Amino acid sequence: MALVRLAEWLKRLVWLAAISLLLAACAGRDPYVSASVNAATAGNWRIERQLDRITGAPISSAFLVTRSVSNSAILFPKPAELQLMCFKQQPAVRIAFTFKVGSTKTAELGYRFDDRPGHEPPVRFVEDYKTIVIEDKAAVTQFVDELATANALYVRIRSFDAGRSSAEFHVDGAPAAIAAGFAACPFTPATRASAQTPAARITGKR
Repeated sequence: MALVRLAEWLKRLVWLAAISLLLAACAGRDPYVSASVNAATAGNWRIERQLDRITGAPISSAFLVTRSVSNSAILFPKPAELQLMCFKQQPAVRIAFTFKVGSTKTAELGYRFDDRPGHEPPVRFVEDYKTIVIEDKAAVTQFVDELATANALYVRIRSFDAGRSSAEFHVDGAPAAIAAGFAACPFTPATRASAQTPAARITGKR
């Protein structure tokens, strides 16, 4: 009987310890490092609604997650993410996978919106080999101009050492995501106009 009571007491102790650790983790979590905190939605997009505690400026970032991901070596790959953001005051498009897709010297990226002609822009593969960044100004402009009025984005990567990878994103809500994601970046007037609604373009109001 004493052993049963001891076992029950130990279970309760472990349970209380686990709850305490969980509460402590939640209390100490900085909202800045979690994009899902204080995020608004626009279609399938998540738009960050918080301030940078260093600069006091709003964070310019909008992201979209898809489960429509494929890789030639992985049977059930995890979701991928598309992000519009400002980095060092420059606009950038970030595409992130959870598995290796290649490197700058061994892989190439192509994309296509809806049934429009596809593109193979200059990109940079980050050193984790899982993340691709479009940061060339002209390439970002072209990407965003087409994104503004598109329904779907198909991305594919071909690599010498990581096989083939692809992802398909449903990008409805893109105009709001573009406006929020690049709010702090200097950008071309044509791209900013494409992020507005048709009525806004006519009246000149956002």
